[in-house]
Amino acid sequence: MYPIVELKKGEGRLLKSGGMWVFDNEIAGIHGDFENGGLVEVKDAGGYSMGVGFINTNSKITVRLMTRNASQIIDDEFLKMRLTDAWNYRKSVVDTSSCRVVFGEADFLPGIVIDKFSDVLVVESLALGIDKFKVRLVELLKEILEEDGIHIKGVYERSDAKVRLNEGMERIKGFIGEEFDTNVPIVENGVKYMVDVKDGQKTGFFLDQKYNRLAIQKLCKDKRVLDCFTHTGSFALNAGIAGAMEVIGVDASELGVKQAELNAKLNGLENNVKFICRDVFELLPELEEKGEKFDVIILDPPAFTKSRSSVKNAAKGYKEINLRAMKLIKDGGFLATCSCSHFMTYELFTETINNAAKNVHKRLRQVEYRTQAADHPILWAADESYYLKFYIFQVCDEK
Repeated sequence: MYPIVELKKGEGRLLKSGGMWVFDNEIAGIHGDFENGGLVEVKDAGGYSMGVGFINTNSKITVRLMTRNASQIIDDEFLKMRLTDAWNYRKSVVDTSSCRVVFGEADFLPGIVIDKFSDVLVVESLALGIDKFKVRLVELLKEILEEDGIHIKGVYERSDAKVRLNEGMERIKGFIGEEFDTNVPIVENGVKYMVDVKDGQKTGFFLDQKYNRLAIQKLCKDKRVLDCFTHTGSFALNAGIAGAMEVIGVDASELGVKQAELNAKLNGLENNVKFICRDVFELLPELEEKGEKFDVIILDPPAFTKSRSSVKNAAKGYKEINLRAMKLIKDGGFLATCSCSHFMTYELFTETINNAAKNVHKRLRQVEYRTQAADHPILWAADESYYLKFYIFQVCDEK
């Protein structure tokens, strides 16, 4: 028998609609002895069982559900079932040479992310309850991959996100098991990269844009391309591989630019794909003043907002860079633009781009709209799993 988390009357709507979270303000009481990170059963005000999850009273998300079945034992067999389902799904929908194998709630393993870069796994644990299972999850996943002939040579933990502080946990990073070279070579869309899983952003590389990067290749042959917020050069290198005449990648991080230059050399693209370390907000007006024009501009900024309270300011930032980019694009050229913030909704992002176009008297023809790659599945009952919005437009002058 698990301790019981009893919900207030009328609460639990998110769980009933398929979600996996119980917030602190939904709880009427907790019955039985428990410790934070331990398993509890959730019941509504009428005593109906809604499933089993782990509890942490330090967090506003007090319970994260592991299963809807109150009689389910959370053991190795259960964990292996979840991991096997996640891996089989990836094998069906994406190139698995490098991919996200576990995407938290969207894979019904709340609070944990596991990325595979070639023969290395990178783990990010964000919740106290799942943290207790992380080492076992990694061991089980290695067994599952081995069954498919994939030998994992090492595992690195990147649980250094600030959100862990909300769970009452320290931010940590380091090896799980034996040490190995943390610069990991991968190939994606025919482009070679060296991924720094130790010091790169997030888990080392943004796998969610895999097929969005591929989508811009067809636009870039013999073109002049500007890739803003290039990070380690991924969009720029896809443009270069596709035969772009000239590519300029821009990022404010010196480390990112150095990695991007290394990646360009790996692909033999150092002569026509160049990188500069600059603030994009400062650079775009300078390029406009100089009369520069580009055939294709890519905007892949970091999340300008990580909370609802700062959405208005974020919208101003998105409008500014899109407006500036549209002014730099040749008539009939292309703009690829995106937002990776969950709080910048599809509707708001679309409205912001539309307003930017009106302000600079440009007409947009939508080529396509995309989201994150399928190894980052969107769970319809978990809004936070839908975060990446990606548009490609043709930008036309009003005439």
